[in-house]
Amino acid sequence: MSTQPVIAAVDGSEDSLRALEWALDAARWRAAPLRVVHVRQYAVWAQPDVLVAGSPDAEEDPVLAQVRARLEGHAGLPETEYVGLDGASEALLPELGSTAQLLVLGSRGRGGFASLLLGSNGMAAARDAECPVVVVPRPGRQVHDEGLAEPGPRVVVGLHADSPDEATLAFAFTEAALRDARLQVIAAYPWPVASWAGAAGPVPPVIDQVAVEGETRALTEGFLAPHRERHPDVRAEPYVLPGDAAGHLVSASKDAELVVVGRHRRRLLAPARLMGSVTHSVLLHAASPVAVVPPAPPEE
Repeated sequence: MSTQPVIAAVDGSEDSLRALEWALDAARWRAAPLRVVHVRQYAVWAQPDVLVAGSPDAEEDPVLAQVRARLEGHAGLPETEYVGLDGASEALLPELGSTAQLLVLGSRGRGGFASLLLGSNGMAAARDAECPVVVVPRPGRQVHDEGLAEPGPRVVVGLHADSPDEATLAFAFTEAALRDARLQVIAAYPWPVASWAGAAGPVPPVIDQVAVEGETRALTEGFLAPHRERHPDVRAEPYVLPGDAAGHLVSASKDAELVVVGRHRRRLLAPARLMGSVTHSVLLHAASPVAVVPPAPPEE
């Protein structure tokens, strides 16, 4: 069975070209083919769901021609395919996830408002694609660094100790192994906790923070154990921290190779796909590329 490609979505913008370089490295590490896709939104009246590879239109596409020229000088270029796609990018880009092991795009494209931190294409792909989606931000994002990590290559993953997703952890361990990087596991627990006593306002509950932190750490170690067995060369370091999970992940993104977060599982009363507030905040503010991993399918 053929290896699924790493897909880079390009539109000629500097953001998409940075994403292309990231996707190229990812394809090399995975020994996977690279598929470069340009959605030509000016032809939205055309057939919306047909990939046109190698057609005269695709050959004459100036964006794909720019990418070809850019990649010609790369040594060790993987098998590369160039695909032109006509239609609405917000609808078509997520569909590419069904044929890819990874979809990579920039945080902003040519359209939209310059003040936006994340374009609609990145948001739609991260929310709806069937494969992990990596969004590569513009350089220069400033984040508050808590100074938790030592120097060296590092992948960061967010772990919800109450409901961890195995697909997110598996992806993070694999990325750390491919990059020969440490894995920084951020497990945040809510603190401070307040309970309400009617008109009297919030009353501090009788909860031992040390006990909560200890229980969160024990759960975290248990969830990491099987992944450590599968990846004995990956040094996974749990950081059990109080407060805002998104804030801790954004802080950890400084100088990180990648931040990995999960996407919410569909619920019976909320069948639409949801990213979750933490994932949304990390996409908007992280200084490093962010991988959004769809949840593992429920067991039968």
